[in-house]
Amino acid sequence: MSQEGEIAPPGGVLAGAAVFMALAGGLVLLAISFLTVVSGGLRWLTSQPIRGDFELISIGSGLGVLAALGFTTLKRGNIMVDSFSTWLPRRWNEVVDGFWQLVWAAVMGVIAWRMALGGAEAMANGSRTIGLLALPFGWAIAVGAACFGLTALIALAWVPRLIRGR
Repeated sequence: MSQEGEIAPPGGVLAGAAVFMALAGGLVLLAISFLTVVSGGLRWLTSQPIRGDFELISIGSGLGVLAALGFTTLKRGNIMVDSFSTWLPRRWNEVVDGFWQLVWAAVMGVIAWRMALGGAEAMANGSRTIGLLALPFGWAIAVGAACFGLTALIALAWVPRLIRGR
């Protein structure tokens, strides 16, 4: 237990991967923030923004957000709604939370699976962004699938901890 009465989060490789992905996603978000400021400044000063800024920002912001999902699941920082369980004893709440972690894992797993198929298809047919740079984006879909997959695995690691109360 991390604090009195709190169940410690999963550790090991999953936790390390979640931290790595969150840091990488944060760096991507910082980079696209810088790109946004520079491109906006250039647009204002010279009427010429950075070529393809919209494409880069849309891909980068999507990946930056997805990269944080695993870490927020690790820290149980996702949105939780206590609609009917606040009156239950703590132990029962943990079991209910374990059930919802299982549901979260299933949803994330299905999304990861479908995105992996979509990423493979996009890479196979050479799909590109519609814009100035015409960037291939199958790799970005595959990275997003990996983020969802990691989130599913972390949620699954929470389930026995919550149900057993450890």
